[in-house]
Amino acid sequence: MSIQSQTAYSIERANRYIAENKGSVNPLYRNHYHASPPVGWMNDPNGFVQFQGAYHLFYQFHPYDAKWGPMHWGHMKSTDLIHWEDLPVALAPDQAYDRSGCFSGSAIERDGKLYLLYTGVTEANEEGVHHQVQCLAVSEDGLHFEKVQQNPVIPVAALPADASQIDFRDPKVFEHEGMYYTVVASKAGDETGQILLYQSADLVEWEFASVFLKGNKQQGVMWECPDFFRLDGKDCLIFSPMQWPQDGDDYQNLNASVLAVGEVDWATKQFHPESYQELDHGLDYYAPQSLEDDKGRRICIGWMQMWGRNFPTDELGHGWTGSMTIPRELKWEDGKLKQYPIGIVANSDNQGEISPVLTMADAKETIPGIAGDCGLLTLKVDTSELEKLSIHLRENENERTVVSFDKAKNELSIDRSASGIELKGEEAHPPVSRKVALSGKSDYLELAIYLDSSSVEVFEKNGEAVMTTNVYPTETATGISFECSGKAVFEEATFTPFI
Repeated sequence: MSIQSQTAYSIERANRYIAENKGSVNPLYRNHYHASPPVGWMNDPNGFVQFQGAYHLFYQFHPYDAKWGPMHWGHMKSTDLIHWEDLPVALAPDQAYDRSGCFSGSAIERDGKLYLLYTGVTEANEEGVHHQVQCLAVSEDGLHFEKVQQNPVIPVAALPADASQIDFRDPKVFEHEGMYYTVVASKAGDETGQILLYQSADLVEWEFASVFLKGNKQQGVMWECPDFFRLDGKDCLIFSPMQWPQDGDDYQNLNASVLAVGEVDWATKQFHPESYQELDHGLDYYAPQSLEDDKGRRICIGWMQMWGRNFPTDELGHGWTGSMTIPRELKWEDGKLKQYPIGIVANSDNQGEISPVLTMADAKETIPGIAGDCGLLTLKVDTSELEKLSIHLRENENERTVVSFDKAKNELSIDRSASGIELKGEEAHPPVSRKVALSGKSDYLELAIYLDSSSVEVFEKNGEAVMTTNVYPTETATGISFECSGKAVFEEATFTPFI
């Protein structure tokens, strides 16, 4: 699919195109329980919010092509964060202040209405330069949005002196002590990232509050998609830096997603970080955004792709690109961030089970009932006499994705070098494998591995490690096998297919 004309963009045009073309996409690699676009291109999650009894997810969307293009806001909702229903397009680039794209942003409810705060990319000026400004749209029903007459509500004139007018984007709005605030990504004059803070009493009239956090030359060249929240007594700032330098096993992707933990001085309105950490040690995770739901859970969802990669569904002409991760609940426990999956739950009525306990020693074997390409694999393995365990996922005669645990190093890894279609990147080394060291040593390994048509997400059951990776097998690949050196005692092994 490609752009058919240079006709002005509109919500009506986008919705008509989706209706006419969504039936023609190739579903071969379409994920089943991950949010994906009906057609076209998807990137950053936007406006992740609870409204009128449902979880709403907006996203960066180019309906007319499976490549990045003039950004719209796609829209879907869910009641369980597993099954997603497509809704009409929320925003199209149809005004002078957003003609070149409705870039990323966020959502908040106020007085029963849903407000979207987003970045508009302006028409080019006389020098051919596009500025980035912050804009507002409002809805009473959560479906139909009107852009306010005051747009842009945060113009370039509201920028501090040392901030780019070109790289100024991705507002994340929140409320604190009766005042609305938004963190906005910005590039400083010294080519480093920074997060700006603005404040408002009514979401319409905004004023500059502070440089919330300023980066240095060792922390990348631009920080995107900031998100601020308080989690179990800690102030947390998530952002996605470009070119954050590699540090051992951390930050091996050219672009990363980072959690800074610290405290805000609300007198100066500045964030003082105490630590930084990478959120995901897989190969495809970017631009996460979070919400707090009515159960008090801090839930985060990210784009399950990475800039600089090739996109097989576009290259193959399948008519769509991009998915979101499954949502995760974030917790701060024992001085650490923990991430727990919200998705398929192991179901004893619909899975293979081991009974009695199965033991493998220096062998490669399959387990009856454990196979599939779309579902949840759960494992509990006694590793007291183990050297190394490799789990071969999405396996056929020639292809596999391998998740491994090295007992001596207490290290978890993922390798997609033989998973199917080759995925290339802008990194110095091919983006085919990553690893992460687990902190607490134990004689048990517990994993929850979520498989879908083109993705593998590995969660260590204590919540301390997550690895998200895309895979594209070229042939039917439903096999799962286990290979160990030393002894692996499987106390639990189940596969629950997605239904």
